[in-house]
Amino acid sequence: VQLQASGGGLVQPGGSLRLSCSASGLAFDDYAIGWFRQAPGKEREGVACISGSGFSTYYPDSVRGRFTISRDNTEDTVYLQMNGLKPEDTAVYYCAAGNDISISPYGSSPEHEYHYWGQGTEVTVSS
Repeated sequence: VQLQASGGGLVQPGGSLRLSCSASGLAFDDYAIGWFRQAPGKEREGVACISGSGFSTYYPDSVRGRFTISRDNTEDTVYLQMNGLKPEDTAVYYCAAGNDISISPYGSSPEHEYHYWGQGTEVTVSS
């Protein structure tokens, strides 16, 4: 199983980026996909997740209304559209896959429930 995260870069505050997570080696639509981030000196945190069907999503308060997760199961790819970026969004972003993930508008499974992880893509928000 491989997850490949891409799309990171340097963007000014208020700008946008779209991250992609391409998967191979798994029955993609059986897996929920989560995006996580880790800033220097901080613990990794979840920023979005989406069910295998794409019908259920969850965002923490820190990104809700600014980030949108979506998936294309014909391309085995999940996207994270990030708008209104802030300096505090600076981090390495990782995608992960799990096939027993609970997702509701109010919460989702913790990161240790995800089985497979990608290598990360770096996002820097700075003027």
